[in-house]
Amino acid sequence: MDAVYPIVWLGLMVVFLIVEGVCAFHLVSIWFAAGALVAMLASVLGASLWVQITLFLVVSCVLLAALWPFVKNVLRPRITRTNIDSVIGSQGLVTVAIDNLSAAGQVKLGAMEWSARSTSGQPIPPGTKIRVDRIEGVKVFVSPAEVEVSV
Repeated sequence: MDAVYPIVWLGLMVVFLIVEGVCAFHLVSIWFAAGALVAMLASVLGASLWVQITLFLVVSCVLLAALWPFVKNVLRPRITRTNIDSVIGSQGLVTVAIDNLSAAGQVKLGAMEWSARSTSGQPIPPGTKIRVDRIEGVKVFVSPAEVEVSV
């Protein structure tokens, strides 16, 4: 019966590696494949079944606990901020009257002209200072900017 254990551990290791291959770059079961490898080596060296199972569990858990925080940081998708993110909250000037019903309107933000729509749905006349609330596609949604009064 002891001669079967290395084959069982080898089979488990292959299964864990196949699962890992299917879940490309997520590192879900690589820890258990390493644990199965250590248990298989212990089995070949004549260790009892409870030692093999203990080694499998300890190696798998230690590798998971030690390496998962590192792997999570490396594999986590990073959000790359773009120049468009800097447009939200900026102020500009209405150059073509904004009317959501007729799908018309343009604003000037810095040196760029943008198609614009009113966030509230209310028309905004040309020459009004606006603030960008959000961007959807190539349109900015704006609302009139608060006028600062100096005393």
